[in-house]
Amino acid sequence: MDVGLVRDIGSKALLAGAGALLLYWTISAVKLVLSARGINPLIKQFFTQVASGQIDGAYLLTTKNYRSHVNRQQFIRFLAGLQLNKYRNLKSGRPRLQEDQVILTVKLKTDDKEELPLDFTFSKIDEAWRIDRIQKPTAA
Repeated sequence: MDVGLVRDIGSKALLAGAGALLLYWTISAVKLVLSARGINPLIKQFFTQVASGQIDGAYLLTTKNYRSHVNRQQFIRFLAGLQLNKYRNLKSGRPRLQEDQVILTVKLKTDDKEELPLDFTFSKIDEAWRIDRIQKPTAA
């Protein structure tokens, strides 16, 4: 076989593979963005309610599953332990899909550049996103 022909076929196969990978990545990214719509307003609503003292309203933004594992008093203690009143800025990370849930790391920041990362897990209940878990990420 001619070496030039083999090299030409290999180059075309490599380009076709790269094109397929790019197409897959683009479709996955669009799917993730479309599926995660509505999460940022939910996070804003959650922190607005916590900041204004409407803890019950924030608690009701969680799923029944969350409320069955974390009662209201535990939720209040968890929030109090985070000392949220010292944080002034909020930055969302990149959402990650895991089965039918979306996980989003949110970083709260102080004026002194201190950060508190929190992992929020969201589930879609009746076409609306709800918080299914809130936790501090584990160190890797």
